[in-house]
Amino acid sequence: MGRLDGKVAVITGATSGIGLRTAEVFVAEGAKIVIAGRRVAEGEALAKQLGANCIFRQTDVTVEAQMQALIALAMDEFGRIDCLFNNAGGPAQTGGIEDLEVERFDAAMATLVRSVMLGMKHAAPHMKKQGAGSIINNGSIAGRLAGFSSSMVYGAAKAAVIHLTRCVAMELGESNVRVNSISPGAIATGIFGKALGLSTDAAEKTPAVMREVYKTAQPIPRAGLPDDIAHAAVFLASDESSFINGHDLVIDGAMTGGRNWSQQQQGYVALRKAFDQGA
Repeated sequence: MGRLDGKVAVITGATSGIGLRTAEVFVAEGAKIVIAGRRVAEGEALAKQLGANCIFRQTDVTVEAQMQALIALAMDEFGRIDCLFNNAGGPAQTGGIEDLEVERFDAAMATLVRSVMLGMKHAAPHMKKQGAGSIINNGSIAGRLAGFSSSMVYGAAKAAVIHLTRCVAMELGESNVRVNSISPGAIATGIFGKALGLSTDAAEKTPAVMREVYKTAQPIPRAGLPDDIAHAAVFLASDESSFINGHDLVIDGAMTGGRNWSQQQQGYVALRKAFDQGA
């Protein structure tokens, strides 16, 4: 405990999943936090649970005025901002390129990319003035390789987030402000249910199912958990990572490392059997 003592953080998308768990861990590590989300009841309940070191503000992360106000709230209440975790997101339209709807494409890009830009835009002046800060953007392995999301739009948006992170890191690094991204793999949260069209309430009940579905999807024999991302965010927010900038930290249990060993070996067995039969 205490790795974030004295630090102030803003966390978007904090009413469920990765954002909620990150808020809990940040406060446990000594940070004061301002959390944002669209759902008032859930946000206020979390703030009450976490106590005086947590403030909730209902925020639409796609609206510049609201993002500016969110950052300003951290400055007004706590006097500084040491970390911004641009975590808010959501699913995007699935299907092939011919069936994409422009309005839904634009809405997804606003939620997944514009929000990240807005957070960085309004946090940057305060962090530059302080001469220190850590911005963490939530990417995805779908932004690194095609075929790791049910939505090509989501993958394209996350690729934009990862590269935007690098671009801004080159600028703000000169002011001792670090900008990095985290790219989760298969993390058991409600986003998968939302991508399949479930209501928010129904989707939030699916993580237990996802734990079973994804426990063999990567060499590590379990699905990823919000804890895995939250603790990585603590590292990037802390002074322990003071020389890490412009980096995309992949947390996927080696899902994108290549073919799983057992599957590879099974393939060799099948191939050898085919050779024997052919002989």
